[in-house]
Amino acid sequence: MNTHATAPILPGALLGVLGGGQLGAMFATAARRMGYRVAVITDTADCPAARHADRLYVGSYDDLAFLTQAAAGVAVVTFEFENVPAAAGEALAAAVPVRPHPAVLSTTQNRAREKAFLVERGIPCGRHAVVESAAELNAAVAEIGLPAVLKTAAFGYDGKGQRIIREPAAAEAAWESLRGVTCVLEEWIDFSCELSVVAARGLDGAVNAFPAVRNDHANHILDVSSVPAGLPVEVLGEAEHLAATVLSELDVVGVAGVEFFLTADGRLLVNEIAPRTHNSGHLTIEACPTSQFEQQVRAICGLPLGATQVLAPAAMANLLGDRWANGEPDWPAALAVPGVGLHLYGKAEPRPGRKMGHLTATAATAEQAIAAVRQARDALG
Repeated sequence: MNTHATAPILPGALLGVLGGGQLGAMFATAARRMGYRVAVITDTADCPAARHADRLYVGSYDDLAFLTQAAAGVAVVTFEFENVPAAAGEALAAAVPVRPHPAVLSTTQNRAREKAFLVERGIPCGRHAVVESAAELNAAVAEIGLPAVLKTAAFGYDGKGQRIIREPAAAEAAWESLRGVTCVLEEWIDFSCELSVVAARGLDGAVNAFPAVRNDHANHILDVSSVPAGLPVEVLGEAEHLAATVLSELDVVGVAGVEFFLTADGRLLVNEIAPRTHNSGHLTIEACPTSQFEQQVRAICGLPLGATQVLAPAAMANLLGDRWANGEPDWPAALAVPGVGLHLYGKAEPRPGRKMGHLTATAATAEQAIAAVRQARDALG
């Protein structure tokens, strides 16, 4: 079927989402509020999106017959989780429009293909080399220099599948620790801050970007996001322009998050592309007229895209499973902080590093919003 058919999918239709995590849950919440029904297609029965689903299909992403069955009666399918076999998206696309198209998934779920896409389109990114052997890694280290970061080409996120190489003698151990799979060696970026832009592209090719968000990470996992980002208007405009270029060149229909480094000398470099809603975009629920999740519904259904301006400065702080180490967190203490809202994802088992929820605050300034979510998180104990 043509994923670019222009007839809008109207409320009452059944929307499919591949993946059952918190992004799927928040997508389903937005879709159902707008009058749609939601079919969650997942490999895990006890998942955050299950409680928000009108239909729940549980099976293997490798089972093409299961996926074809799940697509029955669904008007369109989107992704909340990109680390699925490319064949899964293709199997669904044979039965129903899939937005973004599985070809987008194929490009963005593999760092080597993603970097090649950026280079071919002239979109700025850091120097890098694809390496498939220890010898190629040594040659890349000699060319790119150290320190550098070695990343697996496929299935890496939140710092997984990454090794920092600081001296040539450490290259072989890094290669072996990643089990000798295809990797990308990336130059170490001397960045002043990290940014992301969540943007949507409709069936008509129109792109609407949310304002750039400033991101702070801890242990390779997003810790706090805030908006406005407090950077020169030229930098913010360039970030939104580059994000729009990425979505247009990839032919995305839906929502994607584009992560950037802002270098110490003022250059923007694309770090990663996520072909779905993005952790840093959670604050749009409170901060913008249209959340990233409603925007995803609008985009894949061929509806006009919603307004994205920031109504109030906002910040978001992730809640990881570490917060449960000493028992149930002190929720009343956190919610006593003015302006703070709580989002828990309904995951049964808190594990260190696992995203269990987030806190959001709006305030008169981004700095005040950041202080509020940090204060609230600290109050959890």
